[in-house]
Formats: sequence, C-alpha cells, structure tokens
Amino acid sequence: MILNKENLKNINGDKVTKPSAEILALPEKVIQFGTGVLLRGLPDYFIDKANQKGIFNGRVLVVKSTAKGGADAFSKQDNLYTLCVKGIEDGVNVEENSINSSISRVLSASQDWAEILKAAHQPEMQVVISNTTEVGIVKSEDKITDNPPQSYPGKLLAFLHERYTAFNGSAESGMVIVPTELISDNADKLKEILLDLAIQNKLGWDFENWLKTANHFCKTLVDRIVPGKLLEAAQKAIESQLGYEDELMIMAEPFRLWAIESSSEKVKEILSFAKADKGIFIVPSIDKFKELKLRLLNGTHTISCGLAILAGFNTVKDAMANEDFSANVLKLMKDEIAPVVVNEDITYNEAIAFAESVVDRFSNPSLEHQWQAITLNFTSKMQMRNIPLIRRYYALKNEVPQLTALGFAAYILFMNVNKDGDTYTASANGKTYPVQDEFAEILYEYWKNPETVVDNTLGDRRLWDKNLNNYPGFNAAVKSYVELLQNKGAKETLSNLHSERTI
Repeated sequence: MILNKENLKNINGDKVTKPSAEILALPEKVIQFGTGVLLRGLPDYFIDKANQKGIFNGRVLVVKSTAKGGADAFSKQDNLYTLCVKGIEDGVNVEENSINSSISRVLSASQDWAEILKAAHQPEMQVVISNTTEVGIVKSEDKITDNPPQSYPGKLLAFLHERYTAFNGSAESGMVIVPTELISDNADKLKEILLDLAIQNKLGWDFENWLKTANHFCKTLVDRIVPGKLLEAAQKAIESQLGYEDELMIMAEPFRLWAIESSSEKVKEILSFAKADKGIFIVPSIDKFKELKLRLLNGTHTISCGLAILAGFNTVKDAMANEDFSANVLKLMKDEIAPVVVNEDITYNEAIAFAESVVDRFSNPSLEHQWQAITLNFTSKMQMRNIPLIRRYYALKNEVPQLTALGFAAYILFMNVNKDGDTYTASANGKTYPVQDEFAEILYEYWKNPETVVDNTLGDRRLWDKNLNNYPGFNAAVKSYVELLQNKGAKETLSNLHSERTI
C-alpha cells in the first residue's frame, strides 16, 4: 500500500498523525520555489502543523524549478509525504511521525509555466517561500516573457508581474516574500535583483513602485538539520511499522528555527502559521538569532572539531557519547561563549537555553555528522566564528579562555599536514584525513620548525587579522595544551581536565 489520499482511510492514526479531509480541501495561499528537504522539513512542517490546529488554513503550490525530472513521485502520492522527527529535545528522546499534507500541487517550471502564472490570479495567494540554494539569488538578464525564465529571480518577477496585472496593481495584491536561502540579507538581495530585472525588462515605474511598496520582503534565518531520505533499512522498518510505502519520506531533527524579520502587523497576520509552533519568530530584527547560531552552534562545532578528531571520534554523536567530551562542550559554551554573546538583544538565559539545545542536537543518535566535514576551511571558519569571541572574552574578563585555547592547540596539531603536490592531508589515530584549507601551505611551512609553530601561527595576521600573541597568557596556554595533547593524547587530556575541574 502506497501513501496517497485514497489509502489514508486504511492507515492507523495511532501510529502516525494524518490529515483530515477538510485540510486536504484548503485553498492555496503559498507559492514555494523548490522541492528540497529543508523546505519540506521546516516551512512546510510549520504550515502543516498550523493547518492541523486550524490556524493558517492554507496549502502550498510548489514550483519544481530544476530542469531535471518532473513531479511524478509527488503526483503518485497526491503530494503527501511522511516526516519522521528523531532526536533529543530538552534532554528527552523524541520520535514522531506525521503525514504532511501542506502541499496541494507540484508543478514543473519547464512543463507547467502557464499554469504557474495562472496561480498568480488566485486572490488567496499571499506568500512566497523559496530555497533555491546559495546560487539561486543571483543577478540575471532574464526576459520575463520567456517560458519560463531561467533564474529564480526571473521566475519570481514574472509571477509578480502577472499578479500585478491580474489585480490592476492594487496594494492588497502584494505578497509576503520570505526567502530561506542561507545567505546574509537574503530578502534585501532578492529585492535588489528583482528591481534591477524590472528595469531591464522595462516593466514601468508603476510596477516598480508596486514591487517596492505593496510587497513585503522579509529577511529570514532557518535552522534545522534535515538529512532527507532515510537509510534503506531504517525506511523499511518505519514503513513496516506504519503500514504503507512512502517514496517521499524524510527525516528531521526535533530542533527547528525560522526567524523572520518584520515589524509589520499585516505580515504577522498573513504569516499566521507562526502561532502554531515555538520554533517560529516574527521579530523586528533577526540579528540575535544569527549571532546565537554563529557563535554557539557553528563556533562550538569549529573550535571542537580538531579536538574530536585527535580523540578518535568520527561523528559528532560519538564524541558527545563520551562524558568528558560532552562536558567540555557544555562548559565551553556556558563559561566562555554564552557570557560574551550577551548584548542588548540577547540575555544570558537565552544564550544558555540555546547552548542546551545545541547539546541536544550534537547528541542526536539519528544523525551521522562527520567531524571531517566540519574541518573544511578550518582556518577561515575559526577566524570568522571564534576569533571575535576571544577578543570579547578578554574585554569582559581579561583572562585566558582556557577551553578555547585547548581548541586552538588541537587546531594547530591537526594542521600538521603532509603535502603531496597541491594535496594536503592530516593524520590522527592511524587515520588520514583530506585537508581542504586555503591556509594549509602556511601551516605546513610553520610545522617545519615545531619549536616556533605556535608563535608563528598565533602571530600571523593573514590567518586571524590580528596577532593573537598580544592577548596576555594566550600563547602560553596554547603551548601548554599542545604539549599535553602530544604527550597525553586528547582523550586523557579531556579526562584530566574534566575530573580535576582545573578549568
């Protein structure tokens, strides 16, 4: 039995949340560019949850923008799919399965462009969501008369112009546009591209004014790990448990965050699905969410990855299963990062709550997050995510952030690379790792003299945009940890630090 509307009546509602007939009849309120797992695991999850609660009462028209393939899998299943949420939330194991019915139709831009434009005439259509990856929001020279335009901005502009024409440019026909692409100021960049493209296409001042004044472009930040399709064995096990086959089944972690920047009451009214879940925020500024994610999630990942690899851990969940490593991560966040991210928008309690959610996420037994992948561009990540924290910590406490120094020592040891032509590798615990770092050559040269490698690495402004040797005691602390890691190993070093409470 496959998952579709006809078979819903035969599915046991005790094992999976399933939609009512009323939900399946709701009107389309959202046009979504992209069929990717992040969209299905986050925005579409929120919309479906709101519909289940009778809050939003609208469904999603999805535009499949890529030229490859069609919408056959969605058509076969009447656009239904199962979302399996697995992981840890508030320290408790979570496992939830739900049939998501937020999607009404999936249309192919290359095959159904006329039908997509026709949807612009629907008065209930009020929201645009997109995730076209980082290369989707780019300048183009599209003609909106093409069938279809090639770029995402070209497609969106054609849709908006069609809507402008259909409703005679009324202010009420404007839309709330919420891109979820993981680029800074995503909505501002998209708006700028659309305005340039409107000028190129000579769409007229009246349309340009409508585009600027009637539509709301909202910057957003999304955060949820959605690995997508389950491993074959895991999928078969869940299908056996639920009693149906689902080609579109995906998995997501419990943590979810969608921060949307707007002060408009109209936007809040239109995006009413935000009321359905604690993971959505419509706020005047999303900067605090960006800062929490960058420092406590990304920064902790980065400063910890060298140490994890030296300790012999392949995945994040394996490292977090080790009491000493997990204690180190939590102490790092609570004592050295949380205090220095506090500002007029972020309280210490908010930072601690976010840190605790990070521990849950790192510990998720259902995710296979490789430490090796986190070492990609190791140096530049440290420079962006961790160096500002060192400066703030000294400004606040005027002392060495010890666990950050330990992470730095591990970084330096990991970057004791071998070179073969233009290829660099690192070795730890009998394993060899590829090193993709634009500064690998510099560390390779510095390691030719182990006596000065710490001095040279910390002092190189090309790496850190400042001389870290100028921070009192930091050089000595890093050298001390390098020696400990070399002589005792990472696991014993962590064990000693944790048990003796010396840090």
